[in-house]
Amino acid sequence: MSLKNQPSENNVYETERLIIRPMSVDDREFIFELYNTPKFIKYIGDRHIKTVEDAENYIKNRFLPQIEKLGFGNYLVVTKDKNEKIGGVGIFEREGLDIVDIGFSLLEEFEGKGYAYEAAQKVKSIGMDDFGLKKISAITSKDNFSSQKLIEKLGLKFKNHVTLPHEDEELMYYETE
Repeated sequence: MSLKNQPSENNVYETERLIIRPMSVDDREFIFELYNTPKFIKYIGDRHIKTVEDAENYIKNRFLPQIEKLGFGNYLVVTKDKNEKIGGVGIFEREGLDIVDIGFSLLEEFEGKGYAYEAAQKVKSIGMDDFGLKKISAITSKDNFSSQKLIEKLGLKFKNHVTLPHEDEELMYYETE
């Protein structure tokens, strides 16, 4: 994959209401909390993060290697006004998909305020404008209607259903045009 440029992992991005920065091991408590919410487990999956140490290892083994390899990956979403960690958004290389995949998740109390769209729109533009990605995909479960709406609002179009390796659930697959 040829990239236009490779901003350092220290790059911090901003939107009107949010600060978006690469995940770090300092975010282990937050990842532990987020990845164990009922909605995360239902719609994204159980990542088997049962302790804060598991969360730290997940960051070290899953998030950091991709950021080091590609320059982009999973970002922490923080509110500007209160400096609260509210979610994660990222572009991921995912086994079973040929095109990098955008994903997002927020703590439930921050849903419905436009934060996920604001963060995902910014990360999509980082991927396409800063890294020269030609296409971005997204996957979601058939019953995650709010995620489907957000994916479509980002300009991705439904293409077909896919089942990822080592998974049973058939997912909806979207792609940029």
